[in-house]
Amino acid sequence: MNAIENVSRRGFLKVAGITSGTFILGMNLPIASAQAKSSIEGLSHELNFFVSIASDSMVTLVCHRSEMGQGIRTSVPQIIAEELEADWQKVNVVQAKADAKYGPQGTAGSASIRSHFTSIRQIGAVARDMLEHAAANIWQVQRNSVKAEKHYVVHTATGEKISFGELASHAAKLTPPDSSKVKLKNSADFSLIGKDVKLVDLDNIVDGKAQYAQDIQLDDMLIATIVRPPVVGGSLISFDASEALKVKGVVDVIALKPRSIPVTTNPLSGVAVLANNTWAAMEGRKKLKIKWQDGEKASHNSSEFIKQLAKQVNLQGETVAKKGDIYNHKYNDENTIEATYTVPYIHHAPMETPAATAIVEGKKCTIWAGTQNPQWAKSNVAKELGLGKEEHDNIELNVTLMGGAFGRKSKADFIIEAVELARASKRPVKVIWSREDDIQHGFYHSISANYCKAELTGKGSADFWVSRNAYPPIGWLWDPEAKMPSDDQLALGFGDIPFALNNLSIEKHAVDSFVRPGWVRSVACINNGFALGSFVDELAVKAKLPTRQMWLNLLGDDRHVDPNKNGFKYSNYNLALSDHPVDTRRMKDLINLISDKANVEQELPEYQGWGISFLRSFGSFVAAATKVEVVNNKVTVLEMHTAVDCGIVVTPDRVKAQMEGAMVFGLSIALMGEISVEEGKVQQSNFHDYPVTRMNQVPELHVHIVKSDAPPGGIGEPGVPPVAPSITNAIYHASKTRIRDLPVNKVFTI
Repeated sequence: MNAIENVSRRGFLKVAGITSGTFILGMNLPIASAQAKSSIEGLSHELNFFVSIASDSMVTLVCHRSEMGQGIRTSVPQIIAEELEADWQKVNVVQAKADAKYGPQGTAGSASIRSHFTSIRQIGAVARDMLEHAAANIWQVQRNSVKAEKHYVVHTATGEKISFGELASHAAKLTPPDSSKVKLKNSADFSLIGKDVKLVDLDNIVDGKAQYAQDIQLDDMLIATIVRPPVVGGSLISFDASEALKVKGVVDVIALKPRSIPVTTNPLSGVAVLANNTWAAMEGRKKLKIKWQDGEKASHNSSEFIKQLAKQVNLQGETVAKKGDIYNHKYNDENTIEATYTVPYIHHAPMETPAATAIVEGKKCTIWAGTQNPQWAKSNVAKELGLGKEEHDNIELNVTLMGGAFGRKSKADFIIEAVELARASKRPVKVIWSREDDIQHGFYHSISANYCKAELTGKGSADFWVSRNAYPPIGWLWDPEAKMPSDDQLALGFGDIPFALNNLSIEKHAVDSFVRPGWVRSVACINNGFALGSFVDELAVKAKLPTRQMWLNLLGDDRHVDPNKNGFKYSNYNLALSDHPVDTRRMKDLINLISDKANVEQELPEYQGWGISFLRSFGSFVAAATKVEVVNNKVTVLEMHTAVDCGIVVTPDRVKAQMEGAMVFGLSIALMGEISVEEGKVQQSNFHDYPVTRMNQVPELHVHIVKSDAPPGGIGEPGVPPVAPSITNAIYHASKTRIRDLPVNKVFTI
């Protein structure tokens, strides 16, 4: 199998070996129509191609999502190939460019499979149906007497078979069926879905042939590095480039256009040094002399701000959801617990920092970038260039592989920088962000505070529950007056508490913003999951129950929970509750599974402890268990487990890898992840002061995947939220020290 990247429509025909006798299936997503063409000249420009079959039986499949290490460039074609009944060894994969005709291309929110599983299957099923019809026509037999199997269509009565390649030209002449009515395979008949297949990019990654955004090289290309305002909303007063221009290789110094609040996801402005090579661009940047006007956000100090947030959440806020009456209740102090939990600003820290290359020729623009949202980036570029909607096709955005993203590369600021500088210099320009650039001028998981209060009942459960949170909302990027999270953000492990409570109040607070908030892997589930998972453990300790039992008691009877009934507008990650229910049975099964697999109730030395936690997010159910040792004020993580019920699993190895990655990501967040801000300026700059988990800190990892026929949930993000509370709960059980304020290295040595 070969992975082919970023092929144009005409280039697609060439790469796929398409001739006039080739079968081509073009479809739009969401699927409203399908079309097969046999004539190159007659190919529809209103449809994008997902499947082609050449006369030699090679099948070319298009992946319309962005690959950032999660394996989606393998899983999407794997789903198509399953329904097509294609032989995986005879499949090539093409990376789609940014194009609205592919339907949603945004690779975020763990939505690629959970939101589009059926429509992706329909692509393969339509192509299979047409091949079967073609074979039936050739044999002059009933349609139901033929069946596609392993790259052939077989006449079931005689065993006679015809290859896909032989059928291609015949199928191309047929009218495609209605995709919504085509029959999909039974899950019991899956031969590819649920099986591990080799990543289509693996060989190219291993031998260095894979192309990332940082790898792009063009003739006459300039490298640009940028000094950006140290405070969000700051502006340039003046700069002196005389010394920078003396550096050998430096070609030009350009002031980027000023950008004001609302900052949106545009560049922050700044001064760019353009050079013939990266070294010269970076050396030249060091020699710039710049004066900034910091602006109103220079008053921000995160250490004081988080104290403010903690005070806020201890006060009654605006109601999000309500059941019963908690405010006229007289709490029994002996059986009541209240706690405040805080999470600092957190950065994505992807291995590959942002980079983008652009060529601007009049109204035509060509871009190479690792982007999670190609179409959004394309529309932002069009706006930057002043192009009308009818001119969007003048922009060609080639989607490269990404060396990690975690939400950072959903924004197009670095792409717009490349476009602006290419336009100004009239040469191809590659903008490179250093590690320091990304940590100090990126987007951050919002600093946050959560408050929980509940009264224990005599039945080992709790009632009269209060949950509050306060954090800068992502909506501030577009609206400076936005001070509260949207309903969609509040749905992230906060407004959807699944417990069997008779009295409940969920509340939010208004908060100002001072740095660019952004989507970091699992978003607000990080802070909401940390608070919920920690508080359940505290309730268990107070009630003198195993934590497992407290979870089971709080969840109550097997049922489907509808958070809307408490007055909350629950989006359920844009999934139908009927297909993706908030199912307490699956939750309890998973909590029991993780507890049993990790043996969390085993006897341990007094300086060791197990911690568990759970959160349903992005349509999937995930529980985590961690064992730690605390000796001489040093925390050592000894063992970690994750159990996941994500419905139908497309590629088990990818699920396992995502869960392992989530555990490592969660380790970083829990133990040492903190961005601090003084006078509006981020204080960290690289891994020496913003450390991430290193290999010697990673313990034995175990992943337990529940076999399920339920519709697939997300997998990239759901593994993160329960990890941090499982670690801090374990620390408590090992040391009797309760960590309510992340990261752990504020209290213990790591």
